[in-house]
Amino acid sequence: MTPGAKQERRKLKIALIGQSVFGKSVLEALVEKGEDEIVGVFAPPIREGHSSDPISDTANELNVPVYEFSRLRDQEAIDQFNSLEPELCVMAFVTDIVPMEMINFPSLGTIQYHPSLLPLHRGPSSINWPIINGETETGLTIFWPDEGLDTGPVLMQKHVTIAPEATLGSVYFNKLYPLGVEAMVESVDLVRAGTAPKIVQDESNATYESWCKASDVAVDWLAGVDTVFNMIRGADPQPGANTTHNGINLSLYDAARSSYISDGHSPGAVVEISGEKIIVSAADGSIAIGRVRTTGGKKIGAAEWAESVDLKVGDLFGI
Repeated sequence: MTPGAKQERRKLKIALIGQSVFGKSVLEALVEKGEDEIVGVFAPPIREGHSSDPISDTANELNVPVYEFSRLRDQEAIDQFNSLEPELCVMAFVTDIVPMEMINFPSLGTIQYHPSLLPLHRGPSSINWPIINGETETGLTIFWPDEGLDTGPVLMQKHVTIAPEATLGSVYFNKLYPLGVEAMVESVDLVRAGTAPKIVQDESNATYESWCKASDVAVDWLAGVDTVFNMIRGADPQPGANTTHNGINLSLYDAARSSYISDGHSPGAVVEISGEKIIVSAADGSIAIGRVRTTGGKKIGAAEWAESVDLKVGDLFGI
């Protein structure tokens, strides 16, 4: 090599397992950086009545081979993965079970994104629960997956604040999504440089929650305003905190604490229909609801819905 010349950095052979816009963005970021070779993208197949996954569309546009398997545990998927001889596997939003035969195959290992500060909030709804719990901080973790669920050693973490009015949607799309893409690229750089740490998680601090389902976020209007408000924003937009009106299920969105004094009103009572919002009494205050959705319907303004059902002050939710 000529004295003073820079040694060309060796490209890693990377297999990417992912889906949705997050996986798409990670793929785009790695390709744009141009320091590694993406030997294949493993994505979910097209479901009947749905379009192809964004990561598949982008991979095709970038001439990156795409492999779609309904179950990564199937031997055909494992054999295809191993045939590519990846040195590193990057998991960017994966809901399927990835077998250890894939995770352990790359010579440099496998790294995965998880949107919480592990070992806190292991599990599939790790953005919902910190907000529902009223926590003021969360973050993301890039870790080395093992046989457990979100239990592997930590490579990198980034912290974010949860603002008092933040929703699931705003925390993810404004913070954990863009920061997560950056963290995945940074983590690949550390792996390539041979400096990526493996920090064992502290099991004494571990927590786990399962999927946040609609049944988990049924509003109890007898609870305090903070409890109700945190539940609504932690489930906005998915799965949608819900209540009932005249036996009809109603999901609630765009909530805010209201300054309206609800003294004399029963919890769950409509205390005002004002502008675009309806204001509902809780045990120690009131909540303003901006949008609602009935089962199978579209989100509409709360006041518009109120007019359509002839909602009146004093009507009760939750019955």
